[in-house]
Amino acid sequence: MSHTLEWKTRLHLFEEDGTTKARATLDTGTTTLTGHGAAHRNPADPDVPEIGDELAAGRALRDLGQQLLDIAERDVAGVGARTGTETGPALGWSL
Repeated sequence: MSHTLEWKTRLHLFEEDGTTKARATLDTGTTTLTGHGAAHRNPADPDVPEIGDELAAGRALRDLGQQLLDIAERDVAGVGARTGTETGPALGWSL
């Protein structure tokens, strides 16, 4: 059985006064999730916006990824499948 989808992700970065904020939005066609991340530059550090962008974006994407894993875990439990975290043989979806 073949299954192909395209999920669209948008990443927005905002910087102001040494703080970079990121918002990552995932649109699956049926659900929209938003992850957030921030990076705060120490005033003693050089101003390199790319580093703040990378940190804030990575944190927003990590937040989004954790949300997806949490949803998947609930969905797996909802259909009664084993997650592999139970004792006994690891059957079903491995989380």
